[in-house]
Amino acid sequence: MKRILVGIKRVVDYNVRIRVKPDGTGVVTDGVKMSINPFDEIALEEALRIKERGGADEVVVATVGPADTQQQLRTALAMGADRALLVQADGVIEPLVAARALLKLVEREQPLLVILGKQAIDDDNGQTAQILAALWNRPQATYASKIEITGETARVTREVDAGLETLDVDLPAVISTDLRLNEPRYVKLPDIMKAKKKPLDTLPLADLGVQARTQLKLVRFEAPPQRQKGIRVKDAAELVDALKKKGLL
Repeated sequence: MKRILVGIKRVVDYNVRIRVKPDGTGVVTDGVKMSINPFDEIALEEALRIKERGGADEVVVATVGPADTQQQLRTALAMGADRALLVQADGVIEPLVAARALLKLVEREQPLLVILGKQAIDDDNGQTAQILAALWNRPQATYASKIEITGETARVTREVDAGLETLDVDLPAVISTDLRLNEPRYVKLPDIMKAKKKPLDTLPLADLGVQARTQLKLVRFEAPPQRQKGIRVKDAAELVDALKKKGLL
């Protein structure tokens, strides 16, 4: 069976204004709307489109996180994924741990393609896809803005500093998606109801033989300093004068 595995992450919704906890130990998440990481949503949409074009038989969505992540997996199922896998783990999950857990799922599911978002909007590491490809010892194509599947090959167009770069990678492979790849579909109420009947399997991280260790110590969180109020000038001469007064010229 031609199968696509899509990795997603549960993050604070991008429309929510982030607030730092008073003690500086993290950001406020209690009572805050949580959603699928936007780049991962794009990855899922692309997998669904590949399946709809006949390039895959099944789309499996997976995540590593707490039990509450089932809500985001159900959303992914409502979008059109066939099955969901939750690797349950509490606390901070670093990219290396996530990649090792996904590798175990890859060995179990034997997908033709693994698609991930290029980065998560909470930590902005952008490492999981690359680490997974290295651990799996398979080709990778990052920051994809276009994906074409032909037989046992994927042609990926990616954005680089000089413009666009096209790569041909042998499958199985790992691809990470960029913002311009597609626009994810809206979830409709009938799809939400159907998603409740789709299989969602939960397994502890320890059962995969992966240790949830952290290598990065987060010391303190601080909100960015408030920007100073700007001033309006009438002409270039007044602008130069204002810059001189601030010692910038």
